[in-house]
Amino acid sequence: MAPSPEKLRTIRAFAFDVDGVMTDGGILCDLEGQLYRNFDAKDGFAVRMATLNGYPVAVITGGNSGSIRRRFLSCGVPQEDIYLGSRDKIRDFEHFCRKYSLGPEEVMFFGDDIPDIEVIEACGIGVCPSDAVEEVKQAAHWVSDYPGGKGCIRDAFEKVMKAQDRWVFDVGAYKSKF
Repeated sequence: MAPSPEKLRTIRAFAFDVDGVMTDGGILCDLEGQLYRNFDAKDGFAVRMATLNGYPVAVITGGNSGSIRRRFLSCGVPQEDIYLGSRDKIRDFEHFCRKYSLGPEEVMFFGDDIPDIEVIEACGIGVCPSDAVEEVKQAAHWVSDYPGGKGCIRDAFEKVMKAQDRWVFDVGAYKSKF
């Protein structure tokens, strides 16, 4: 169940893992070792809406692929807020919070597996997709109705921005930024 509108109004920034959150967790690998992921366009649009409307957004992932960087740069996430190859997600989360003068309680974080639990417990609202591992579901404040890569990000970002009257699509700004 989603948090109350009052709780959603406390969120000032978003951060998320990639594999299993922004994707369904499947990874294809070619003979040269290049990894391929399938991202949901609606989840990506929600990230664009957040960056367009002034929310800081961080990607904190154990994955270390140029395709991840390229995907989120195209959504307006600054390069320095894309933490690839993260082996200490709480450290990277704390760095992101310090950079934007955020309290951890002002950030919504999304994760689906055991390396995400420490951040889920430290943030203001920890969200996981419906197909997250059981340990994460137990730690999360909100288990989404949607699985990873199938709307989990979109649903939560949209609910936060609507609770704050910031789910606003400015065509001109969108065209100039993206």
